[in-house]
Amino acid sequence: MAGADGRVRVVERAGPWGVVFLMAYIGAAIYFISESDGGFWSVILGLLQAAVWPVYVLYHVLLLLGA
Repeated sequence: MAGADGRVRVVERAGPWGVVFLMAYIGAAIYFISESDGGFWSVILGLLQAAVWPVYVLYHVLLLLGA
């Protein structure tokens, strides 16, 4: 809803979850990079794996549930 001056006010209520997701990403990045051999592309792959690891977890949970 626009105010009297025409500005739109946005209230963000999911702020704390951003910190949780950032900490999860940092932890996953540390794990995957520490498991790599230290080469440039291995580190890049570790960062990419850190971004998508929840997909792997969800996939394996669904396999266990038989879905």
